[in-house]
Amino acid sequence: MTDKIVIITGANSGIGKAAARKFAAEGNRVVMACRNRERGKTAQREIIEATNNANVDLMELDVASFDSIRKFCKAFQSRYPRLDILIHNAAYLNHGEKTYRLSPEGIELSFATNAFGPFLMTKLLADHLAKSPDPRILNACTTNIKHFFDPKRKIDFGNLRGEHRDSRPYNVYKMYGDSKMALLMLTFKLAEAYKDVGIQVNALLINRVKLSNETIAKMSPMWQGLARLQNLTNPPPSGMADTYYHICVSDRFRHVTGQLINHKREIVRLADSETGFAQLKNIFGSASYPRYAADPRNVDQIWELCRSMTGGA
Repeated sequence: MTDKIVIITGANSGIGKAAARKFAAEGNRVVMACRNRERGKTAQREIIEATNNANVDLMELDVASFDSIRKFCKAFQSRYPRLDILIHNAAYLNHGEKTYRLSPEGIELSFATNAFGPFLMTKLLADHLAKSPDPRILNACTTNIKHFFDPKRKIDFGNLRGEHRDSRPYNVYKMYGDSKMALLMLTFKLAEAYKDVGIQVNALLINRVKLSNETIAKMSPMWQGLARLQNLTNPPPSGMADTYYHICVSDRFRHVTGQLINHKREIVRLADSETGFAQLKNIFGSASYPRYAADPRNVDQIWELCRSMTGGA
């Protein structure tokens, strides 16, 4: 089947937009799930013109809002007979943010967008995915999870609603890395939950890509200079979009589930050791992920929090 139905969240810019273009160019029906409708319309027109594929739909979705997710899923299910591929690409990382921002449900915005939202959306669309002969889910993870090779690094589960916003400074980069670690752990748990119905759930370890001028403008002057310097060698988003496509379509990953995959399209393994030279190898390599992600206590804690905060989905 070449005419797959694909949902990509955050498809109006960056890797998400490049992925929408790639899937459309290959003749698939693409649903761009975007929070900013105006930017989404512009990207939709560009993709249709570039690919000559009119089957590119735009649907409004704020992944940080449970109400928006429920409305989106209901509308999608009434419009489409099944879902073949679900890509959780949208993420919240507002460079320079110094204050706690909460979702409509009162969840810290990084966790609402990067973990709880994808969890709820997956649950609500599971029945439509089960109608596909080859259903696949891909979660966009990040190399920021490497910070968890530090044995002191932990998710502050007691601050996901900003409980300590009056006593602790907000660190958007820590919240981003923590929420992506949570997404990785949810990947493992969701793969286990849907294995019997044939839904593959994997995560991709996003490597550095060329940043937009809009993103760089949000950074401090020092980080702006570093980002522009890195952009000289960072590959464009299209390369990562090709990897999205390969993982979600190729026969190579047809029966792969519950795995983290790197930018080389290799399966990332649990680190054997996190001390001494091994720790340096883990941090600078792309072949292993932190043991924190495999601790059942951590996995069960984020799973139960997702279930309780979303009302059991």
